[in-house]
Amino acid sequence: MATVLITGGTGLIGTALAKELLNKNYEVIILSRSKEGSSSNKKLSYAKWNVNEQTIDKDAIAKADYIIHLAGAGIADKRWTKKRKQEIIDSRIKSSELLVKALQENENKVKAVISSSAIGWYISLDSSPKNGNTLRKHMESDPPANDFLGTTCQKWEESIEPIKTLNKRLVKIRTGIVLSNEGGAIKEFKKPLRFGIAAILGSGKQIISWIHIDDLVRIYMAAIEKETMNGVYNGVAPVPVTNKELVMELAKAKKKNFFIPLHVPSWALKILLGEMSIEVLKSAAISADKIVETGFSFLYPSIDLAIQKLAAS
Repeated sequence: MATVLITGGTGLIGTALAKELLNKNYEVIILSRSKEGSSSNKKLSYAKWNVNEQTIDKDAIAKADYIIHLAGAGIADKRWTKKRKQEIIDSRIKSSELLVKALQENENKVKAVISSSAIGWYISLDSSPKNGNTLRKHMESDPPANDFLGTTCQKWEESIEPIKTLNKRLVKIRTGIVLSNEGGAIKEFKKPLRFGIAAILGSGKQIISWIHIDDLVRIYMAAIEKETMNGVYNGVAPVPVTNKELVMELAKAKKKNFFIPLHVPSWALKILLGEMSIEVLKSAAISADKIVETGFSFLYPSIDLAIQKLAAS
């Protein structure tokens, strides 16, 4: 089977993706700053890279048939200070530049690069259905927002674009809110539920475009295996929901009827999160039409199915 080189392979998405690749008998190489890591699986290995020093294991590049590029500092891990915002941008752009440089300067057999991006690309819209109108959904062709995440995503995608000049297939996945028991948004929503509180953010009416981790992994697998996939795809489920709908579904699954819905005021979120509060209050419905048109079928197209699966796991 082919060899897949993964950047950001120890994160939420990378861990799940590596597991699926190994299950399908792919060879997997995870790039790490320390080259640390051990596994009983002989098909999993680790190679060293250093984004700040712009160095990378040339043997890993030579072995790779595909590269999955997930590396980047966590958007929600820390408060958005000026320094942290620069770290978020640099971690994405410099890692992309290192991959491009490595592929330009070293002999390789890489057929395709699949790079992560995010739905932070899109402008926040009040897209709720009104007067019988259907939900307005963002398409991949829509322009980027002029806010921090929109600008970050634009620079992020531009930084990996030179891959195409090397006659390699390039796919970009603009990922929505990932639902997983291993981390991400669900972990945060569960915290107040321990005390029987379903914490609804702001008005709760803001639209959230989400995806179950299993479906996201399957989109990355499709991007590897389908040579017809090129360009940008939204990594979101076909049915977006409001923040309130998501929180209430999770509360019902975890607590049955033993919980109290509680709105966290927008002003409180702004004090707690600073500029990052813009993102949790942002409303943007994102279209999954393009990925569906490739023949992709979602295991969890609706929030109730996704939450039921998470609750049963």
